Amino acid sequence: MSAELRISRARLAANIAAVRERIAPAELLMVVKDDAYAHGVEAIVEIALDAGVTWFGAIDPPSALRAKAVASDRARVFCWLTLGAEAARDALDGGLELGVGDADYLERIAEVAQDTAVVHLKIDTGLHRNGVRPEDWPAFVARAAELERAGRIRVAGIWSHISEASDEDDDVARAEFDAAVATARAAGLEPEVRHLAASAAGWARPEFRYDLVRVGAFCYGIRSADGPELPGIAPAATLVARVTAVRADGVDIGIGSLDGLPSSLGGRVTVGTPAGARPLQRVGLAESTVAAWPGSAVGDEVAVFGPGASGESSATTLAEAIGTVGEEPVLRVSPLIPRVVVD
Repeated sequence: MSAELRISRARLAANIAAVRERIAPAELLMVVKDDAYAHGVEAIVEIALDAGVTWFGAIDPPSALRAKAVASDRARVFCWLTLGAEAARDALDGGLELGVGDADYLERIAEVAQDTAVVHLKIDTGLHRNGVRPEDWPAFVARAAELERAGRIRVAGIWSHISEASDEDDDVARAEFDAAVATARAAGLEPEVRHLAASAAGWARPEFRYDLVRVGAFCYGIRSADGPELPGIAPAATLVARVTAVRADGVDIGIGSLDGLPSSLGGRVTVGTPAGARPLQRVGLAESTVAAWPGSAVGDEVAVFGPGASGESSATTLAEAIGTVGEEPVLRVSPLIPRVVVD
């Protein structure tokens, strides 16, 4: 594979600035899960710190720990995967704040913590993606208050996920969240931050922003599937592959399905070339074929996806072109593993 994933520092910083302006006065918790959406945690965190980000988050501990290693005391890092005892101890030792949506997990954290563990308690507001059920919440926060008084934990936040299936469903979830915060405070807890919304709700609905908004995709310039383009937001990454062969009926580029480019994209999308947009005709195993352009030559660069500077589509547009697998929409391109270059 001759491909490179090129990350634009300026574009990423501009996206972050647009998100922060949009959600203010709430703070941005920038999500860096899955190696910062395959952009590379270390480089992304450095750029984001310079752009004023003071919170990061990831579901996976490796990404979260790498973010904390870069950020040190310049930012707080939140990790919300439910962990076993050893992994929880490692996460706390690494300076992470842990999301807790399970009573047993709360006890486990309190038991393994060497110092006071910083936690964010999660209420299930209807998505049923982890979180304490509302009927169990009063006893849960009462126990958390006991552990806090004993110095085992510090409750820094109350949080939840919402479905974003409809405004009506989300309004019900927000009411449940507000009630949960009130119950926690009545139990003696004083959370510093409340966070309910992720990218889409945080962008569109001010009443969901609270103190923190967890934003991942939009910071990288990735719009929601079937969603609109967003003002001030554009892809920070461009996937570039070089021409490996020139023929009368097309040119081959050095990337294929073995590298993670879905073969179903053949004949469905355009890519960017030195002469502008050209159809992606075929995705082979190690190489793919693009419609030729006048003067095409081996070594020319083709943008498979990116911000559109050479006529290429965005990664989200490519994902939408794949269509569906069974009844489930495919929301993103399969992960590629090219060389990552930050400029």
